[in-house]
Amino acid sequence: MSVILAFVAAVLMIVVAFLFASLKMVRQGYQYTIEHFGRFTTVARPGLNFYPAFFYRVGQRINMMEQVLDVPQQEIITKDNAMVAVDGVVFFQVLDAAKAAYEVSNLFVAIMQLATTNLRTVMGSMDLDELLSKRDDINARLLSVVDHATNPWGVKITRVEIKDIRPPVDIVNAMARQMKAEREKRANILEAEGTRASEILRAEGQKQARILEAEGRKESAFRDSEARERAAEAEAKATELVSTAIENGSAQAINYFIAQKYVEAVGKFATSPNAKTILFPVEATQLIGTLSGIGALAKEAFGGTDEAPATTKRSPASPAPIRPSGPFEIEKQ
Repeated sequence: MSVILAFVAAVLMIVVAFLFASLKMVRQGYQYTIEHFGRFTTVARPGLNFYPAFFYRVGQRINMMEQVLDVPQQEIITKDNAMVAVDGVVFFQVLDAAKAAYEVSNLFVAIMQLATTNLRTVMGSMDLDELLSKRDDINARLLSVVDHATNPWGVKITRVEIKDIRPPVDIVNAMARQMKAEREKRANILEAEGTRASEILRAEGQKQARILEAEGRKESAFRDSEARERAAEAEAKATELVSTAIENGSAQAINYFIAQKYVEAVGKFATSPNAKTILFPVEATQLIGTLSGIGALAKEAFGGTDEAPATTKRSPASPAPIRPSGPFEIEKQ
């Protein structure tokens, strides 16, 4: 009985060990290839899988998550014979575990070599200026080429990025000088355009100012001409009236006309802005006589008598009154 019990216990232990060996626990994000006596049969999905031990075994454990592959620095000669150091990074994801396991020997090395060779091919066909200014185009071309090449391996290349492009020091210095010269050129052009616009605006302003000034002078000349015309008409009218009065036999009109001009001439001496001292060329009594003559003319014009003003009575001791004597004599009718 003890032998039988020992045999049963051994069988149970073997069965339990077999069951444990047959259970395959697959983690999330991974897939296992299952081989039956060395031949691929299926892919174990994430979770608990049962495959009889000794008959089935796990071939390769494939990571199905997106992975990053760092492309080491490469020395590349551009189209214009410039040596640059370039490194990059490749993002890929396995879509078919069986192809990734059995279509290529070493997936990581294959992708790295493929990315490196295509990096040299794409960037070697471009000038240095294009290399520095068209990174997006380089990334797009590399992505298209590498993704197409890795498609039979069940791999999807999601992104290819150029990390750094390092030209030689002498080229960097030359580029810095070129950039400085270009910026100075643009600054000079902008300054010249600003000066040109300023001069144009200043010229336009001066032109408008001259036009307005000329229009003002034109308007002023027109007004002055009109005023002189009115004054001439008034003068002609006054002269005509005086001439008519003289023709009618009245000498008072010519005396009034001369007296008016005389008073205007004397008034100009008083209003002269350049004279500090005013020298009258006539005596004050002449001006008084002139005013007396104007008064007599006014009396006659408004219906006064023709008689001379009455002589003022004076005492024997008082001197005789001074008779006004002007540049002209007032004739009594």
